[in-house]
Amino acid sequence: MAEEKNTTLLSEGEESPKKQESMDDYKEELEASLKRIYVGDMLTGTVVDVTDDAVFLDVKYYAQGVISKENLSNDPDFNMKESIHIGDEITATVVQRDDGEGNLVLSRKEANDVLAWDALEKILEERTVVPVKISEIVKGGAVAYVEGIRGFIPASKLDADYVEDLNEWDKKTVEVTVITANREEKRLVLSGREVAREKKEEAKKKKIAKCQVGAVMEGKVESLQNYGAFVELENGLTGLLHISQISEKRLRHPKEVLKEGQTVRVKIISTANQKIGLSMKDVEDAAEEEVFEYHESGEATMSLGSLFKDFKV
Repeated sequence: MAEEKNTTLLSEGEESPKKQESMDDYKEELEASLKRIYVGDMLTGTVVDVTDDAVFLDVKYYAQGVISKENLSNDPDFNMKESIHIGDEITATVVQRDDGEGNLVLSRKEANDVLAWDALEKILEERTVVPVKISEIVKGGAVAYVEGIRGFIPASKLDADYVEDLNEWDKKTVEVTVITANREEKRLVLSGREVAREKKEEAKKKKIAKCQVGAVMEGKVESLQNYGAFVELENGLTGLLHISQISEKRLRHPKEVLKEGQTVRVKIISTANQKIGLSMKDVEDAAEEEVFEYHESGEATMSLGSLFKDFKV
């Protein structure tokens, strides 16, 4: 006969037997106690607290890591409470094994010097566009920080065109690319010119796309060349008024009819290849045809000369 299994029923209020503890239950604590940390080591920890003066990290060690506000970033505009939150991961370098209160003293600045240059070299290689805030204006350009590293933006590379008054750019946010990242010399050079020019070109393309061939508008003569005149239109775009499109009369030079700063009425005759072609001659021809039809209808007897006496070219 098979032996019956003994079952024990717990009476009310009786506690169940405790689970037998094993070494696995203390695995993390044991690893932390055996872990050896030295000055100069680089650790990655999770933020467990952010105060007004410091950030505290869990670095999987029997002691917490602490980074003072001064050791977080080289960026003078860095806002600790806005940039760091509980749960964030931070990599920092050990600068002291005990701060007197049992904490590891860490520096994100020192770790950042290693990690930041790795990141900057990647940004340079991939031509990544990053937004930066101008922190100060210096001779010949501006200063901005990327990955906590101080970068210089030459005045010639701050915008699509050369910037005359640098002070207007102080504290502005601009999009830049890294053009020099020299780790050994700790030299970081940035440029906003390429991004600004791309944006300007894109905006121009959109405006040109909205320009309708045949539209007549006013414009101002920007400059005169042997082959024609450049005219700035009402929409801010500039088009070329070729010398052959200025007048029915054969001209040796546009200055025979036009002068810089003069306001003219022109017709858009082409937008091919993102370039605007203009004509004054077509506007005159259209006006003459209108007047001729009006005169032929018998509703008016005014001469062409009278009608065009106030028309200025």
